[in-house]
Amino acid sequence: MGSRREGRELALQALYSIDLNPMELRQSIVSFWEHNLATPSVRDFAEQIVVGVAEHREELDRKIEEKSKNWSLGRMARIDLNILRIAVYELLYRPDIPKNVTINEAIEVAKKFGTEDSAAFINGIIDEVASHVPDK
Repeated sequence: MGSRREGRELALQALYSIDLNPMELRQSIVSFWEHNLATPSVRDFAEQIVVGVAEHREELDRKIEEKSKNWSLGRMARIDLNILRIAVYELLYRPDIPKNVTINEAIEVAKKFGTEDSAAFINGIIDEVASHVPDK
C-alpha cells in the first residue's frame, strides 16, 4: 500500500473518531496518534487531510449534499460521509492530487472500510462533484 493511501485511511479513522467523540481538533489529533503508529510522511499527509476537512467541513458538506440525490447527510453512514469529505477536500483544495487519483483512492478506501454498496454510492457523488471542478 502506498503512503498516501495509508494516510487517507488513517485520516478516515481520525475523522470518524472525531465524529464519535467530538473535542478540540488539536486534542483529537494528539489523542489519535497516541493509539496509531505511522511514518512521519504518512502522519503528515493524514494530518493535512484531517485539518483541511475540519477547516472546510461546512463547505464540503454543502457540496456533498448538493450532489447526493435523495440523501441527506444525516442518512449517510459516517464512514461513507467521511470518505466523501476527504475526496471533496482533495478535489477542491489539493491541486497536487489529480482528480482521477482522488476518485480511485476514495473508491478503494470505501471498498475496504465501507459496506458492499459504499464504493458505488461514493463514486456517484464524487463523479458529480468532480465534473464541476476544473482539471488540475
